[in-house]
Amino acid sequence: MTGVHKAFGDHEVLRGIDLEIRKGEVVALLGPSGSGKSTLLRLINHLDTLDTGKISFDGIEVGYRGTGVPLPEREVARQRVDAGVGMVFQHFNLFGHLTARENVAVPLRWVHRVPKDEALAAADQLLGRVGLSARAHALPRQLSGGQQQRVGIARALAGRPQVLLLDEPTSALDPELVQEVLEVVRSLAVDDGLTMLIATHQLGFAREVADRVVFMADGTVLEQGPPEQVLDNPKHPTAVRFLRAVHTVEV
Repeated sequence: MTGVHKAFGDHEVLRGIDLEIRKGEVVALLGPSGSGKSTLLRLINHLDTLDTGKISFDGIEVGYRGTGVPLPEREVARQRVDAGVGMVFQHFNLFGHLTARENVAVPLRWVHRVPKDEALAAADQLLGRVGLSARAHALPRQLSGGQQQRVGIARALAGRPQVLLLDEPTSALDPELVQEVLEVVRSLAVDDGLTMLIATHQLGFAREVADRVVFMADGTVLEQGPPEQVLDNPKHPTAVRFLRAVHTVEV
């Protein structure tokens, strides 16, 4: 990410983000609400468009031709596959009329053109990966929030991404359901070695799983470094205030 700017009307959300994520690295994005974390993830996945700047995956700029001309959505979806990008959303974004296995099979069938039976078999394997084999035929309304989010994670994994973006994956969950989702994400980071960029307020989780913490506020990166450095000894006053407040809430 180089010089990334994004505004919605007169509101400048991102003010020049420069950030590089290495292969296999797990990076936690921290910062107050409105700092631009979710917008940055959406720009990386080309769900929103850049105003200025550049985002690329080993040279692939998702959403644009080599000349900088924007691509139609069907071609953007193909580019996401080529770049190996998957995303887990804050509010699950499941299709309410489809079962868990059908929701997971959707990207395989629509984007990867995998035959139906093969896609459903792959979906069953992925649901097993997130501990939901027994709920494969349940509709989203029949699942808890934690189970819905685990279906969302399985769906994001269906395309075998090399980079997984997670936008506050536990913020829409009741506190007692948070841990089950964090356990799945933890296993992906530790066991699968995925490159991950996670917007989160879970400081303990960031400390345990992340290789690097990036602290954002007001659309800029204020501080970054190893978790123990940023979480235990922040330098910027805004980071100090925020982390102190979150520590107090968690305690």
